[in-house]
Amino acid sequence: MEGERLFGWLKHAFAVEPGEFAPTDQETALVDRLAAAIARRGLSTPALIGLECSHNLNFLASQALVFTQPVAQLIFKPDEYETFARFLDRRGSVEYFCRRLEAAADDLDRSPAPRDEAAAASPIERNVG
Repeated sequence: MEGERLFGWLKHAFAVEPGEFAPTDQETALVDRLAAAIARRGLSTPALIGLECSHNLNFLASQALVFTQPVAQLIFKPDEYETFARFLDRRGSVEYFCRRLEAAADDLDRSPAPRDEAAAASPIERNVG
């Protein structure tokens, strides 16, 4: 009888959250906005590499965000910062963020190029070209 109780406890000791990851509407809007900003700056590939490398450290990243919150609130809106920290705290958030970042980069690639190349180029590209 004692062995069955111990086995029953051990069977669920390392259980993970069931089901698919489902972000809230507020989290979805925040992640989409962040992914679009990263893609516009041409940083989607480095961001994806970083996210994939730290895939299993999302809980640690969320705790780091909580730790740096007092300083970060000077730059970011406090409610959005807290929402993003809670978002990263959940299993599946990094995969979701990667998918949204890839989608934002694809949308940017499919959008028509600007007609005035000089206006679209960064100051560095204008000086070099």
